[in-house]
Amino acid sequence: MLSQWGFVLILSVIAMIIPVAAITIGHFLGPRRPDPIKNETYESGVETIGDTWVQFRAQYYLIGLIFLIFDVEVIFLFPIAIAYQGLSFFSVIAAATFVVILILGLFLEWQKGALEWS
Repeated sequence: MLSQWGFVLILSVIAMIIPVAAITIGHFLGPRRPDPIKNETYESGVETIGDTWVQFRAQYYLIGLIFLIFDVEVIFLFPIAIAYQGLSFFSVIAAATFVVILILGLFLEWQKGALEWS
């Protein structure tokens, strides 16, 4: 029992050390001499034509995020559909509850107007 938790502890420590080490190494080995070309909007050195600040509508990202959330949740429904014949009653109720939560989430987003394209 202790050896299994020891393995989890070792992996947790490694999972904390790697990002900290990467950030620390990047800080010490990163570029230190900024110049006007590096501070440009694009580091290619080519002067931009026109206004470089373009505002994108946040609704594009919201629609994409909603699609991604519901798409991933449908992936969770696929194994339930495959193994439907062998599921217990409790499993079917859990799957139905999951689908009801999905539908409620969809109606909530629809009610808030997040799916309206204007």
